[in-house]
Amino acid sequence: MDTLGPWLKDEPGQPPVALAVSGGGDSLALAWLARRWRSNLLALVVDHGLRPESAAEAQLTLARLRAMDVPARLITLTDLTKGPAMAARARKARYARMVQACQQAGCVDLLLGHQADDQAETAWMRSNAGSGPDGLAAMGWITHTPDVRLVRPLLGVSRAALRNTLRAAGQTWVDDPSNLDLRAERVRVRFALNESGLSEQFWCLAMDAGFERMARDRAQAKALARTCAFLPHGWVRLGQVLPEPAVLSGLIRAVGAQQYPPAPAAVARLCKNGGAGTLAGTRLARWRDEWFLIREQAGVAAPVAAPVAASPGIVWDSRFVLHAPSALLRCGVYVGAAGYGLERKIRAGWPALFCAGLPALWWQGQLVAVPHLEWCRTADWKDAFFEFRPPVPVTGVGVYGCKKVHDKNYVGPVG
Repeated sequence: MDTLGPWLKDEPGQPPVALAVSGGGDSLALAWLARRWRSNLLALVVDHGLRPESAAEAQLTLARLRAMDVPARLITLTDLTKGPAMAARARKARYARMVQACQQAGCVDLLLGHQADDQAETAWMRSNAGSGPDGLAAMGWITHTPDVRLVRPLLGVSRAALRNTLRAAGQTWVDDPSNLDLRAERVRVRFALNESGLSEQFWCLAMDAGFERMARDRAQAKALARTCAFLPHGWVRLGQVLPEPAVLSGLIRAVGAQQYPPAPAAVARLCKNGGAGTLAGTRLARWRDEWFLIREQAGVAAPVAAPVAASPGIVWDSRFVLHAPSALLRCGVYVGAAGYGLERKIRAGWPALFCAGLPALWWQGQLVAVPHLEWCRTADWKDAFFEFRPPVPVTGVGVYGCKKVHDKNYVGPVG
């Protein structure tokens, strides 16, 4: 675990290390092993409410964690409904609530139970989907998010080894029937890997790709530092020449608030066509002999960036955090895009195309403040501002793969 640190001290008064525990063999083994590593822990058990047995299984998992002397908290999801993309929606809701619980408890690290077979499955799926070299790196040992570090310490341990560990310790776990549902791609891949005996091959593919990804990330970070500048408005000044496609891809992902980077072929086409255009919620625009990457207006109009009631800490467009005194955000104040039509003096010389997607405060149908332009209708609103905080970094600041030879630049597990 030392190579996956640094960690907060394991002592009273310090925030605990959180861990996600579904009650299955992987996550319960994670809890059992974590308790032998440290005592200051907080297990987060999520009841999705999607199966009749889920509430009872959650309670059973809490009891098993108590027997392990692992403090736990139950999180119950009440707004999930069955339907299209249920697994993806459930995963998104689960992570959102766990991150919220981490914030409440002061946790800066969240351990996840993904193991070596999961890694092999992910590599197979991404290979079949034609993922680029970064995608083939699959899951990282460490993934940084704006709120917590996601740490996967079991990526080098097989599913069978974890269950054998639990059996030897006299522990039992919950088997989720969805893990046998062949309608899910991951389940089909799991069976295929078991039958073909290719799990180790695809695990090694992910580890090698991860090692190479980290080398590329370091090079891209240096290129960004030399040529690009992030502006607090959520824009990026790229300079007179567009960066190479791999660097531009990471910028598009961050500015467009995308979970994954755009397809490499799409980025290459954008560059080949002269640069000006839109992709993945962003727009490349040239102004005053320089390239800028800004949010596309159509992306701002999407549901994720729809007007929302203003409150301190609210996140708008998945990228901007509102900071303002609670007393200022009276009933009826909401956050929305500034929109077109801002007078030139308000725009401080910036193009209308750039400013239309900026976050703004509205009240009773009137625009009252655009903090990034240092404009407000009255002085009452001057203390409000938006912090640009993209949900993903431009370059991979996580830890992927494993090294097979000495490399002083690599920080992570050794194969």
